[in-house]
Amino acid sequence: MENNLAPINEDPFPIKIGIIGDADLDTTISLQDRMEYAVCTPFGKPSDIIIEGLIDGVKCALLCRNGRLHDIMPTNINYRANIWAMRKLGCTHILVTHSLSSLREDIMPGDFVVPHDLIDHTTRRAQTFYDGTLGSPFGVCHLPMYPAFCERTRQHLLNAAQELDLATHSKATVLTLEGPRYSTLAENNIYRKWGADLLSMTLSPEATLAKEAGILYASIGLVTNIECWCANQPIATTHEIIYVFKNKVEKLQQVLSKAITNISKEDWSEDILKAKVNIRFNT
Repeated sequence: MENNLAPINEDPFPIKIGIIGDADLDTTISLQDRMEYAVCTPFGKPSDIIIEGLIDGVKCALLCRNGRLHDIMPTNINYRANIWAMRKLGCTHILVTHSLSSLREDIMPGDFVVPHDLIDHTTRRAQTFYDGTLGSPFGVCHLPMYPAFCERTRQHLLNAAQELDLATHSKATVLTLEGPRYSTLAENNIYRKWGADLLSMTLSPEATLAKEAGILYASIGLVTNIECWCANQPIATTHEIIYVFKNKVEKLQQVLSKAITNISKEDWSEDILKAKVNIRFNT
């Protein structure tokens, strides 16, 4: 008997990787066939234009979180527009970089960290796309936040850093401050008791919004300074923090490039589908 059934398409879902980082990544990441786009979203404009291109043949989209002039303070970053723009451009993954302050003796400046959990201690930032405003998605999304990051994507960042022989911590909990000021000694001791290992000013709500957009998200952070939690600790200046970051930014670029190459070799169809279904079942 002739079989008239059409064959099932088992080709992997095509991936596209968004990269969100600091201003210096714009010059160190080598993108082939670069094109710049101004993307409109229901939530306003992203932090800057988005640069599309290829890394080792993989479609990528690069965005400077604080703007290419680093002129947007953490509270004023339009996190929703940034993530929505990546979604609009078809990104299946987002790899991000952050500068981090250490709250632990064994996590030192110059170390790399691939966090596994987060604490959102911000107070003035939009936390969801589903807020009922004009242009927002319909409904309310009660998003489960465990795990906070895509574990499979996170593992690729960790493996890439280790392949490059970089001092890398495989787990850590990052607490996001509102900023732009740093925290007091008393605050840092509270954060340590809460289980925070590191401080950031930009991880949240970015990670939450990426998950709410159904995008596979993971972060690699560079520790730029040690926070004070006892009176005799020296306090790093902003210039010292920038110096540490600039000395390591090319290493961050190498980690991202290697992770992107390795991610592209695998089939992510099931993970991408699960991320989308997770939103549907919780909205």
